[in-house]
Amino acid sequence: MDGPQRKGKDSVKKLIASGIMAAALIAPTAANAEEPSSTEYKNAAKECKALKKAAGAENFKNMFGGKKNAFGKCVSQRAKQDQKQSETAQKNAAKECKAERDADPQAFKQKYKNLGKCVSERAKQKEQEQAKQEQQQDEAEKNAAKKCKAERKNDPSGFAQRYGTRRNAFGKCVSRNSNGSAGQYLQAQ
Repeated sequence: MDGPQRKGKDSVKKLIASGIMAAALIAPTAANAEEPSSTEYKNAAKECKALKKAAGAENFKNMFGGKKNAFGKCVSQRAKQDQKQSETAQKNAAKECKAERDADPQAFKQKYKNLGKCVSERAKQKEQEQAKQEQQQDEAEKNAAKKCKAERKNDPSGFAQRYGTRRNAFGKCVSRNSNGSAGQYLQAQ
């Protein structure tokens, strides 16, 4: 069986093997498309460190589930938010550029040369705007955490009456006192 039948079996085996190898290379790339980048994780860690300092270790822990992994939960949550915002900025920029190109192709070509340049510029601009808003929100959360920490210390019974006695009470306080993030720290009980 060294003839044409043997060659056909070998080529089928090679085809199957190359298909499996290609799938093995593509699968991790597709799975990682949903994951935040290392930069997003680093930025999230900085934000969480500042929030932990403002809230105090015990309060911070209660904001993110009351367990030892509170810092990890905070970082994960923030990094995913950052990544989602980046994706949204990119998608919106692409839509805006396509609309501008369709409205006046000549002016578009003269201004940007191509679609990629337009999307890049718009996405960068949108990400900068979002970063500014996020920085303001982080500052509001830190200030709210400081306020809640003082409120809990100075008037424990009033704090308990307003926000409850469950472990998510501090998170409720921070959510209510930092505009724009209501409900962020509320844990399902």
